Amino acid sequence: MTSSPHASASNAARSTIAGSDDAQMVRQQLRDADRLHHVHPFTDHSALQQNGGAFIAERGEGSMLVGEGNIRLLDAMAGLGCVNVGYGRKEMAQAAADAMQNLAYYHSFQATTNPHAAALAERIAKAAPGALNHVFFANSGSEANESILKLVRAYWRAKGQPNRQHIIARDYAYHGSTLFTTSLNGLPPMHEAFGLPLSGVSHIDAPYWYRQGGDLDPDTYGKKAAQSLKDKITELGADQVAAFIAEPIQVTSGVIMPPESYWPEIVAICKQEGILLIADEVVTGFGRTGHWFAQDHYGIEADFMTLAKGLSSGYMPIAAAVISDKVAEMTLQQGGAFQHGFTTSGHPVACAVALKNLDIIAQERLVERAAKMGAVLHGKLNTAIGDHPLVGEVRGMGLLAGIELVRDRKSRSHYPLELGLCSHVANAA
Repeated sequence: MTSSPHASASNAARSTIAGSDDAQMVRQQLRDADRLHHVHPFTDHSALQQNGGAFIAERGEGSMLVGEGNIRLLDAMAGLGCVNVGYGRKEMAQAAADAMQNLAYYHSFQATTNPHAAALAERIAKAAPGALNHVFFANSGSEANESILKLVRAYWRAKGQPNRQHIIARDYAYHGSTLFTTSLNGLPPMHEAFGLPLSGVSHIDAPYWYRQGGDLDPDTYGKKAAQSLKDKITELGADQVAAFIAEPIQVTSGVIMPPESYWPEIVAICKQEGILLIADEVVTGFGRTGHWFAQDHYGIEADFMTLAKGLSSGYMPIAAAVISDKVAEMTLQQGGAFQHGFTTSGHPVACAVALKNLDIIAQERLVERAAKMGAVLHGKLNTAIGDHPLVGEVRGMGLLAGIELVRDRKSRSHYPLELGLCSHVANAA
């Protein structure tokens, strides 16, 4: 590796935090270092170069993000839907410091644990719906979903049905960025760049009434969308299908709210056909909907649940694959080693921070607050823009909100994606 002309960028970063006398020069050093060396996720790097580099986020305070000196932005996205307790919580930093001083790292392989991992696993199991009593820790939602997909295969192999490997997902879904989880995503641009999806994955209709419901009322369309799962199982053969994976609310693709008729039908079909149900609650978990988990609202008791983001409010990378008793009995309690894991599974510092985060959510009643303030948010949004000719629908639950932008309200027709309407709106803001 050759020496970089921006080798002083690390010193510049420390100067920015401390308060540099020549802040603009320091920021330009950092921006150049970032532009030359940092590969950003989900970013057009050609445009990044042309635009002179990235925006530098420097600190967070509550719900505000501060960058480039003193540009203050209301972070209505909570990062990527993860900063549930807000930025700058000193008790979170203290929890990390205390844990790091006592035990900065040790693995959880080969029957070893640490106090924070053990306590966090119990906390999650007690809060989780149904019989989701077993917790495997990962570092991201993608890793947690990938772990679940391996457990799905292990389950059917243990049941003597190794051919049951096919996974059904939905259009507009988002489940991660690994090879397998990207294949599950119902977002074609994520497939095209990498020659995906992998074989053994199918997609069915999303419960997206506004765009796909036509003349049907939401209740009827919800049942129709659920029937597409039954149809796909019939097409593939139930003896080939392993699991159905879905977000209770499809947040990434615009807070797609399923009609109330949808989830009861889905749960019934999974039981009738004997396939496993995976509830991806990476975004909806830990209070954002006004419930601890969106499954609580819809009455879902899945075989697996995926958690991340709000588990630590993004303060540390941590995720969890939560496993039902039924699956654990076949995959974890039959003897032999569980042949899966990550170097930092159950990391003591990440688990300590997650525990403190859950303490804050409970003690400050943030789940209840999300429900209360969500009602205010949706009321204000409907009053302010509900009748705007470009707004077809304001939807959501709790502090999740989506605004459907349309070409024509009467026909519910939308603008082509390639026009980049949302980008125009964001830039104008």
